Parts: sequence; structure tokens; C-alpha cells
Amino acid sequence: MSETTHDGTVAVTAPVSPDEGLSAAELAAKYGLTVSGARPSLVEYVRQLWDRRHFILAFSRAKLTAQYSQAKLGQLWQVVTPLLNAAVYFFVFGVILEADRGMPREVYIPFLVTGVFVFTFTQSSVMAGVRAISGNLGLVRALHFPRASLPVSFALQQLQQLLFSMIVLFAVTCAFGSYPDLSWVLIVPALALQFCFNTGLALIMARAGSKTPDLAQLMPFVMRTWMYASGVMYSIPIMLADKPSWIANILQWNPAAIYMDLMRFALIDGYGSENLPDHVWAIAGGWAVLFALGGFVYFWKAEERYGRG
Repeated sequence: MSETTHDGTVAVTAPVSPDEGLSAAELAAKYGLTVSGARPSLVEYVRQLWDRRHFILAFSRAKLTAQYSQAKLGQLWQVVTPLLNAAVYFFVFGVILEADRGMPREVYIPFLVTGVFVFTFTQSSVMAGVRAISGNLGLVRALHFPRASLPVSFALQQLQQLLFSMIVLFAVTCAFGSYPDLSWVLIVPALALQFCFNTGLALIMARAGSKTPDLAQLMPFVMRTWMYASGVMYSIPIMLADKPSWIANILQWNPAAIYMDLMRFALIDGYGSENLPDHVWAIAGGWAVLFALGGFVYFWKAEERYGRG
């Protein structure tokens, strides 16, 4: 379009743009543009996570291999560390404080070692989850992938470490007279439920730790308190026999105690069902579903904020 000016020259004016007057949202909708890093729907997020299952497994294996790569004993520390902890706890609580409270030695030592190994599984998953995002910002900012892959892979890493350590746990229980029988089959569902619970808890802590890195300094104190309240070193019903029953019930119903008791019941011949709270499998399943689903949704809701700021 052109017109003649007062001095005889011809001025050319640009045609009106078809996009003139459209808002940014309208322009994005017109040309099919989406927000970079926008949170997908929950169903789509689950699909993306499933598509990265090979990455999650490979990443967890790589982290497990690298964990003790600088130590001379290497992967043996996966077993030595909880065993040393169990030895210290046995000396302090079993010998000095007599926390066994009349429990036979052939029951108490496997009881203690099982508690240490199983609680360490949850403790390590939580601590790894706290640093899952804040400790891997380079990866989060460089690549596009569902961020839940990181806490899930760390929980899977701890499961693999526990499975490696189970060889020693089996040896300890057998050494004190608890030999394999049908009850050992219960180890599989007990570990599966605990893994679901740990993964959900790791997802929750990963979101919290991404905004508050100092949480990693606080969590060791929280986990230590949780350990002492969960009956790792003592039997809750025996230790609290002279206290109101509701105190023992609350401590026994906490998820860490539930999963330890299920493993002890499966592994140790002298640890019978009378030591378990009522409806123990229903409670274990409830904790697993609540934290697995709740933790996943809670983490997903902040997906677009990870690695920013």
C-alpha cells in the first residue's frame, strides 16, 4: 500500500499484520506453542516416567557402583556398614542396657540385625531423596525428563543395596537357628510394600529438599529420633509392657516399625505373630499406598519448578 506525500515522494506503508491485537496466549494457541518445561497431565507424566524406566534402572546401578568406588573394600561396605552399626547397638543396648529384656540371645541378635538392615533401607532412601534434586541441578537443568526419575532411581538404588546385604542377613539368622521355611516367602511382599513406601517418602523429601537444601542437615537428627522410636534395638511390646497400651500401639503402627516387624516375623523362628500389631498387613499396605500415591502427586505438582531459581 502506497501514497504520495506533499513533496511528491511515494511512501510505502506495511500491511496490517493478521496477528495484530492478539494477546500472547492467543498467539501461542494460534501457532501451537506450549510453555517450555510445563507440567504435563498426571497420566502423561506417568507415561513419560515409564518410558524412562531403562534410564532409571541404569542410573540407580551406576550410582550404586560409584558409591564406594574410592574405598579399598568397594561394595563390601554395603554390608560392613550396617553390620558394624548392629554390633555397636548390640554392645550398647543388648549388653550394657539389656534392651533384650529376657529375649533369648538366638532371637535377639537376628532381631537386632534385621531391624538395623531394614531401617537403614528407609533411612538411606529418605536421605537420598532429600538431595535428589538439589544435588543434581546440573542434570536437571541440562536435560528434559520427568524429574521423578531421580528420587525413584535413588530409592531403587537403596533396594538393590539391601538385596545385596540380605545375603549376610540370611547367614546371621541361620547362624542363630532360624532356617529357611515357608515364612521366608513373606519377605517378598514385605520388601515390595516397604519399597513403595520409601519411594513415596523419597518423592516428598525430594520436593521439600529442592526448595530447602538445609533440610539435608536436619534430616539425620529426624531419622535418628525415628529410629529410636521404632524399636530397632528393642521390642516395643516388651519394653513398654508397664506403660499405657496406646503408647505401644502408636509406636508399633508407625511404618518403620511395621516393616521391621514383618521382616522379623518372616525370618526369625522365635518371633511369632504375638509380637505383631493387629491387621499388620493391612496397615503395611495402607502406608505403602498412601505414601506412594500421595508422594507421587505431591512431587508432580511442582514439576515445572525444579531446577529454576
